[in-house]
Amino acid sequence: MRRLPQLGALRAFEAAARQESFKLAAAELGVTPTAISHQIRQLEESLGLPLFVRQTRKVVLTEHGRALYPVLRSSFDAMAEAVEQIKRRPARQVATLSATVAFTAKLLVPHAGSFRTLNPGWDLRLHASDDPVDLHAGEADAAIRYGVGHYPGLTALPLLTDSFAPVCSPHLNVRVPADLATVSLIHFDWGAMATKLSVPTWRTWTERARIDTLDIDSGIAFNDEASAIDAAIAGQGVALLSLAIVAAELARGVLVQPFGPVIEGLGYDLVYPAGHDARPAVAVLSKWVTQDLTPAFANAREARAKANG
Repeated sequence: MRRLPQLGALRAFEAAARQESFKLAAAELGVTPTAISHQIRQLEESLGLPLFVRQTRKVVLTEHGRALYPVLRSSFDAMAEAVEQIKRRPARQVATLSATVAFTAKLLVPHAGSFRTLNPGWDLRLHASDDPVDLHAGEADAAIRYGVGHYPGLTALPLLTDSFAPVCSPHLNVRVPADLATVSLIHFDWGAMATKLSVPTWRTWTERARIDTLDIDSGIAFNDEASAIDAAIAGQGVALLSLAIVAAELARGVLVQPFGPVIEGLGYDLVYPAGHDARPAVAVLSKWVTQDLTPAFANAREARAKANG
């Protein structure tokens, strides 16, 4: 543990020694000459040694003062330089983008590295949550939302339109709709979104497929889409999944879409508060989406189409 006199007293001493004047030191530090004299007197008392010889028009360092002064001068110079370096260093610029857990993991994370390539000097923060953030409160600079494209108070840039179909591991050997009776159905809870949007479910899919013999309430249920995707990859059953979100897995062949029908979904949009177009964080996120993510989504759709023949 360092045992030092008060920093204010050391600073007063260094200024007075450099200026050879209590008055000039007081002007530099923005205090009165009496305050400088008092601080130095306290410093001398704590050391038990005189540091100055007081003369009529100036002060002169004693032997002890001459020994102390160069050390303090170097120390204060070093501190001043460190402060200036910090002030010259540009502040870290961070852009925060929010999206659902599955969208973040499957579509954003694989392209996260390109963000800094496109936007030098910026850091990207991905906020993964299935609960929508309050963009007006600054919880994120922008978000990717799934819906009809109408978001009051927000500007929306369309990214892609989604679709849904039965998806599973190729190892399950599910080839025709009748095979669904031999495997587990994988479900996930859309939560509050289900009450606001017409979200795809096994019930809507079987109605579209005109299948009425399947027990659509049986199987494995998850409270998030990402877990349902992982379960499908692991061969735990067949899931009704977003073909956009699992496009990479379909292209690699770890998942297959054995049959239809395909249910058309809604759209994903990049959204941010209206009037924030020129804000730097929003601008860099929009640049990343339009120059890297949107083309990547188109490529994923093409790869998915080739994988399904």
